[in-house]
Amino acid sequence: MARKQSGKRPEPTGLREVLRVPAGRRLDLRRFDPRALPAGPRDKAAALAAAVPTGQRLASLQERLYAASTAGDRRRLLLVLQGMDTSGKGGTLKHVIGMFNPSGCRIRAFKEPTPEERSHPFLWRVEQALPLPGEIGIFDRSHYEDVLIARVRELVPRSQLGRRYAQINRFEQALADDGATVVKVFLHISYEEQRKRLLERLDNPDKHWKFDAGDIEDRALWPEYRHAYELALERCSTEAAPWYVVPADRKWYRNWAIAQLLLEHLEALAPQYPKADFDVKECRIRLLST
Repeated sequence: MARKQSGKRPEPTGLREVLRVPAGRRLDLRRFDPRALPAGPRDKAAALAAAVPTGQRLASLQERLYAASTAGDRRRLLLVLQGMDTSGKGGTLKHVIGMFNPSGCRIRAFKEPTPEERSHPFLWRVEQALPLPGEIGIFDRSHYEDVLIARVRELVPRSQLGRRYAQINRFEQALADDGATVVKVFLHISYEEQRKRLLERLDNPDKHWKFDAGDIEDRALWPEYRHAYELALERCSTEAAPWYVVPADRKWYRNWAIAQLLLEHLEALAPQYPKADFDVKECRIRLLST
């Protein structure tokens, strides 16, 4: 006999499983709703209420990860943020990464390559910005620009572009083999929501510095960018470094989802404080005698 539906949302086994892009599967981003609430809180109030305990847990895990590195633990975490303009990369840094101790974070925003960077292979500048053991690294844009804008703007030959996906996969596998947990997030925003956010920047003089007239030109290339992202997510979602599609039209849900993804990955690492390599009792006696 079929069980009667209670109307309650089933509890997911983990947000990683809900948002993960399966390896090797064809992807059509038009089938993903940027306003969806696939798991977790149903409204902004619930998401904000969850932020405090989540932030405390994240801070504790970050401290343990950093402490473990002093005893030779090479593990670290790299968060890669990609998405269309106004999708919320900066907002994520403010509202999610702000939960961490900044001294243990290494943040890099990748802009147009400099002449020196152009003189090296495309992964060179990324290698210079990787987190050290114990650190949490955050990439605002990343090496994926070299298969996204490079494809849309035809900056390199297609034959070279095709080889880059395999190079990226080998690079990320090497990171995983060396103790790095790579969390790649695609912030999925709708065409209509982007226009709304761009208008908000134009209508607020305090936001003019964030506006770029080139964003309007890029909107005309929206289908091309979507296809470029689909290819990147299809070809580079691997067991070692999977992609996650986060609905980003609702800023509060975006922040909750990324914080939850980081929490799940750090809890899976289960970093521990290292044991003292000195005689604690003796040091206490000596200290009390001073």
